[in-house]
Formats: sequence, structure tokens, C-alpha cells
Amino acid sequence: MSRRDQFIQTLNDGQIFKKDFIILGTGILDGEAITEANVKVPLKTMNRHGLIAGATGTGKTKTLQVIAEQLSLKGIPTVLMDLKGDLSGLAQPGEVKDFIISRSEKIGVDYEPMGLPVELMSISDEKGVKLKATVSEFGPVLISQILDLNDTQRGVIALVFQYCDTQHLPLLDLKDLKRLLQFITNEGKEKIKKEFGQVSAASVNTIMRKIIELEQQGGDKFFGERSFDVEDFVRTENGKGVISIIRLTDIQSKPKLFSTFMLSLLSEIYETFPELGDADQPKLCLFIDEAHLVFSNASKDLLEKIEAIIKLIRSKGVGVYFCTQTPTDVPDSVLGQLGLKVQHALRAFTAKDRKAITKTAENYPISPFYDTSEVLTSMGIGEALITALNEKGIPTPLAHTLVRAPISRMDILSPAEIDELVSESKLTSKYNVNLDRESAFEILNRKMDEIEREQEKATLPGPKPRTSSRRSEDDSLFEELSKNTMVRQIGRTIFRELTRGILGSFSRKR
Repeated sequence: MSRRDQFIQTLNDGQIFKKDFIILGTGILDGEAITEANVKVPLKTMNRHGLIAGATGTGKTKTLQVIAEQLSLKGIPTVLMDLKGDLSGLAQPGEVKDFIISRSEKIGVDYEPMGLPVELMSISDEKGVKLKATVSEFGPVLISQILDLNDTQRGVIALVFQYCDTQHLPLLDLKDLKRLLQFITNEGKEKIKKEFGQVSAASVNTIMRKIIELEQQGGDKFFGERSFDVEDFVRTENGKGVISIIRLTDIQSKPKLFSTFMLSLLSEIYETFPELGDADQPKLCLFIDEAHLVFSNASKDLLEKIEAIIKLIRSKGVGVYFCTQTPTDVPDSVLGQLGLKVQHALRAFTAKDRKAITKTAENYPISPFYDTSEVLTSMGIGEALITALNEKGIPTPLAHTLVRAPISRMDILSPAEIDELVSESKLTSKYNVNLDRESAFEILNRKMDEIEREQEKATLPGPKPRTSSRRSEDDSLFEELSKNTMVRQIGRTIFRELTRGILGSFSRKR
């Protein structure tokens, strides 16, 4: 048997799937694309997460685009976190060009350009459906980890959430959280001390500074209402999965906001989605571009939280895919959870680069057909080393792959096309509304103003107002807060402590 035939047999035998799959390209041997050796990934293991890595300009974003397209054609929705702003072209058909037709013929697939159902979203000032979440829904654990608080400061945050729950105070945005922190060290100091113990002013001041830092990165735009509903990410149109592109080009320098949203989304999905067990295809796939921004700025606790979610969320039928330059950008604890690995070319300009390439090669199965370290530096644009998991969870043979071309536009949408897409969205009317209902900030300020007015009246000449010996002003404040807000907030606040899940976030009940 020739080396070519051995290659075809090895690759095909390792990719015998009983269930549906997607084709990413075809295998390359000794510089030749082998049409009979397609590189396939079974849908059944697409919830086992993945990695798309490679140097700048090697084609990893286009590979991400290809995977999202193929999943959409199979009716599987995806969420793409687009930090470079170059994924919006998924909404428009690609162009028929000679090199694309030639590549498709080598792979043995038809090239049918088409646009796919796309929803543009944003957590900042970018155009699109505005996504938000409330502070209360995050819960004390996630908020503390995002702010990178120590144990003492976490205790203060837990106290604030407990107090808001018992007094039925809506904790919606960051100004609510700051106002509560001011309250427990000023007007409500004695009452808080009596019920919960002494609160350190130094700890509160530190938390306030970290909240301000988060606000400066755009957190004030993300925290609030109306909260996003994860079911809006799991939609199909005409049998195709909707591709939700979250446009993040204006927060590349704001990694804290990026990681805050990512953790919020993953936590909410885990708390909301039912267990799927061993499904034939994923319910949803998330792609995180420039993933190093998540990990390089994350605290130890935040990394542990991400690792825990990655381990648990696949049982919900959700796959998470990280797109970055080298596998070393992803912590080993997370890297070990990734089933699909797509490695584009790396460049060796320095001794440090060569060491990184050697380490990268060790992350992939040994192949009798390739010197992995050599292939890593010699691949062209649109080529990648690919290994996945078969339906039994065993890694498929490593294949130097000619990746198929995207069927959608390989360029961005024009401003006019973006405006049209946003205007046609069914979610714009749901989320792009300014909601600022009465919450902890307004309620506390109003009650304090009332107390001040009563105190001013009491100092004026004339008969003193009747007072009750059984109730102090502090008690009046606390009871009135509870009475005035209980009915309105009962649906969102009662039993909140009981419904916060193992990740510390509040599971929204809609």
C-alpha cells in the first residue's frame, strides 16, 4: 500500500461516524491536497469545546467563520464574540472567485455562496441589540470575583446582597451597588452594625474604587435592564441556526468588561439550560475571539470559575471555542478540556518562538505522516493541523488540512448594511429601550430625603409632631423600605438566596 493510500485509510478509518458531521476541509500529504481524505468533525462531540490557534494573518478567523457557517446550516445556533469587527460579513453571500472554486474542487465540496441569519449585538456603544444584566442576577460570588476582592471585601458584598434581599431592594446597576455601600457606612451604619456587625470603611472604600474602575471600562452601560435572555441566542430561521455576533471592537482595551460579560453569559446558560445528556448535536456553540484577553487579566478565582463552567456546561449541550494565537494563551486546566483543536501556522523569529512551537507540537497526537513542529512553521494561509474527538471520545488522526473557504462574505458589512440589519432585528424593540425603574439608589435617596424633611419640621417652632416610642427613625426607614417595595419586587427578589445556583449567580425565572 502506498503512503498516499495509507494516509487516506488512516484518516477515513479514524473518522467513521454514525451521526451527522461537518466537513472542515481535506487532508494534505507531501504538499498535495487529497480529495478522498476529508477532515470531518462529528456534531455529537461539538459540545466538547475547542481551540482555534495561529499567528496573525494565518486564517484562524476565517476558520471560525467556516465552522459557524457549517453549524448554522445544520440548524445549530452560535454566538461569536467579535473583538476585531471582521465577522459581520456572515450576513452576506461570498463572492465566486477562481481561487475559491479551485480550493473547493480540491476538497471535493460544492461552493454555494449564501448569507446566513445574523443578529448583531453589543454590550457597549457599537450598533446592535443592547445586552445588559443586573447586579442582582450576577450574585455576590461573581461580582466579588470580577472585582477581584479579598475575603473581607467579599463579606461586605455578601452583606449588601443579603440586606437587599431581606429589605426587597432592587439591585440593578452599579449606582445601586455604590449607594448601598455608602449607606452601610453612613446613614445605616448603626442598624447594620446591630444586625450584621461592624463594617470596615477601608474595605468599602476599596470596593468603591474597583467599581469605579469597572465603570470606566464600560460596566455602567452593561449593568442594568432589560436583562438579556439566553433563549434569544438559541433561535433558528428557515432551518438555519441564527449566528449572534456580539460586536466588541470598542472594548479591546477593556478586558474586565469583556470577561465580565463572558462569565455572565456562561453562568446564565449553565443555570438556565436543562441537562441534555448524550445528545446527537449541540444546542449552542460559543466562539471567543482574542481569548487571551480573558485569561491574561483574570484573577486566580476568576480562572477557577471559568474552568468550572467549561467542565460543567457541556452537559447542557453547549460547546465553547477559544480563538487565540498560541495554545499557551489558554491555561492548561482549560486546554485539557478542549476536544477540537485547529492549529494554523506559527512563526519562529526568536529562540522563545521556537520553544513555544515545540511546546505547541506536544499538544497534538503523534502522526506517522508529519513532523508536527516542521509543519507548524511551513503551513500556508488557510491551512491548519486539525484533530477532533470521534463519537467515542477518542482523538481523530492529526491532519494537515486545506480548510474550505467561507460561503459568506470574507469582508465586513458596510455601515448602511449594518444599519439595515439592526433595523430588521426582532430583538431591537425588546432590548434597545432605556429602562431605569426605581431601585435601591432612588429608594434610599427618597427615604433619606423624607427623614431629613421630618427632622427639619421637628426643629421648627410650634407643636412637635407625634412620635412613637416603639419605633426609631432607623426602624422607620427599614420598615418603610420593605413595605413600599415588597409588592412590586416580590417576583424578582423573594427566595433569591434559595435560587442562586452553585455558580453564585441568580437564575432568572421568566
